Amino acid sequence: MKVVAFNGSPREQGNTRRGLEIVLAELEKEGIQTELIQLGGKRVFGCLACNQCKVNKNLRCARSDDEMNTFIAKMFEADGIIIGSPTYFSNVSTEVKALIDRAGVVARANNHVLKGKVGVPLVAARRAGATFVYSAINFFFGINQMVIPGSSYWNLTLGGAPGDIEKDEEGKNTFILLGKNMAGLLKRLN
Repeated sequence: MKVVAFNGSPREQGNTRRGLEIVLAELEKEGIQTELIQLGGKRVFGCLACNQCKVNKNLRCARSDDEMNTFIAKMFEADGIIIGSPTYFSNVSTEVKALIDRAGVVARANNHVLKGKVGVPLVAARRAGATFVYSAINFFFGINQMVIPGSSYWNLTLGGAPGDIEKDEEGKNTFILLGKNMAGLLKRLN
């Protein structure tokens, strides 16, 4: 089994990444292969609604930019997907929005290839707005007929500066349990 995680923060070593590392460590303890991909800061763009993916049906977006088709392919190959985003004005980062829009359209154009996969949102926020980000990512998982495990709280951490996650014990414990729950669900489904 394999889980691919996307760090949607342009702060490559920020709280979003650290949260992802906590979840991935739990998956690795259970023998699940993981990959962490740096999405934030990439030059990726939103969907243009050209509908070529519906015509081509080749599991690819017709638009070519920084690695987007590579990211989409990794999602389709994985058993589980984690999308991590910082909170920017109560929403996901632009890179995460581009990923979920384009991957979602391509998936739906190709016989709903994300159906049945496990999806997990992970959010970092300075203070507020995190539940909107959490919802935006979950909406992507839901419309793609994916299975979403829970934790003891919403999958978020609070902290403004990189490293502040280390002060958020509740957030870290939420991510640890999330990793354990995702591993258990993956094992049951596979």
